[in-house]
Amino acid sequence: MTRELTQQLRALRDATIDIERHVATGGWDAPIRLFALVRAQAALAKNPELADELPADVSAQSITDPQLLFSVEQEGLPQTSSLEELLGQIVWPDDVDGAALSVERIVLPPSAENDIPQDPHEALEYLRKHPDRQDVRMVVAALREGQTWSVIRMRSHDSDADVLSGENLVEGLTAALQSTFE
Repeated sequence: MTRELTQQLRALRDATIDIERHVATGGWDAPIRLFALVRAQAALAKNPELADELPADVSAQSITDPQLLFSVEQEGLPQTSSLEELLGQIVWPDDVDGAALSVERIVLPPSAENDIPQDPHEALEYLRKHPDRQDVRMVVAALREGQTWSVIRMRSHDSDADVLSGENLVEGLTAALQSTFE
């Protein structure tokens, strides 16, 4: 049985799907991308001049939907050796209501994971050449209050109609993103 989504969770779901579709327009083999999520109604009340920068449909919908979120891509991310290190450097100001992160990964079936070499360079080469590999793009989003949403697109099923979408589909990545609000 599917439970009814709250207005807040629907807004997060819609924002996450919109971000994934935006990222998908750039194709595959993309870098990590980070987005701030902001409630449009509150942002417009605080900064009315923002209405000139937002798409007209966002400005119009924000009049009736206080949960509506818009995303702001964070440019110039610091160079780090890992995603964990990058997220460890992120601190969001109070007017940011949530965040979303887009990353691409290679996924193998569990049966192939035992054969991954210990050396990081050899492991990467093993992943790239494995015949059962799946390339996936994961977009995870979290609100400051704790709600989460995830969208997963597989390169082998690269269509908006074929994305997986749901709460906390990528637990570790979601938890890492949530930690940026602590």
